[in-house]
Amino acid sequence: MDGRYRALLPPLCLLAFLHAPTWAACDDPPSRRVNWLSCDKQGADLQGVDLREAVLTRSNLANANLTGARLSGADLGRAVLSNADLTGAVLRGTRLVSAQLDHTVFIDAHMIGARLDRAVLTGANLSRADLSHAGFYQANLNGANLSGANLSQATLTQADLTDSKLANALLVDAVLSRAVLEDAILSGANLHGAKLDGANLLGADFSGADLGSATLADARIDGVRFTNTKLDSTIWVDRRRCQSGSVEECR
Repeated sequence: MDGRYRALLPPLCLLAFLHAPTWAACDDPPSRRVNWLSCDKQGADLQGVDLREAVLTRSNLANANLTGARLSGADLGRAVLSNADLTGAVLRGTRLVSAQLDHTVFIDAHMIGARLDRAVLTGANLSRADLSHAGFYQANLNGANLSGANLSQATLTQADLTDSKLANALLVDAVLSRAVLEDAILSGANLHGAKLDGANLLGADFSGADLGSATLADARIDGVRFTNTKLDSTIWVDRRRCQSGSVEECR
């Protein structure tokens, strides 16, 4: 063999090794950075385990007990967690893009900066969860419970929040552009500076909410309840700015 080609063999072998597929080890015990790609962990008891930075893409964790588990930085893209319990779990920066999370429990979960774009969260319970800076682009939150949740600076563009419960939720500077909040309950919620331009708010309840400095340009507001709602400097549906001190109606 020509010496020039023999010299290339070691680097080429190393390159092939580096690009070899990484196979899931479904029988491995739960641990940080474990690879459970596409593994079936349905109904597993994973209470309090450390799964930080784990590869859980397309895994089946339906009905699993993940209360208090640590999942920060883990990848759960397209994973199934239907009816799973993640009460008090830590999911900072966790990737849950397109995950199946219907009726999943996230009560008191720490989900700062989590990515839930296009995830299905119908009937999920996220009450009191910290979802600040989280992403919910085109997520389905139909009938979800977000009462008392912190959604400050969260992105919910085009998200479906029909019939959702957001009473006393914190939505300061949240982006809800073109979101659907039909018949949603937002009584007592803080939406100061929130962007609701083009949103569908038909039949929503904003009683006692703070919409100061929020943007409602081109939003649909038929049947909306604004009882005792603060509209201080709010950009109204017709793009005029409400007067300082406006309550219930844009003056």
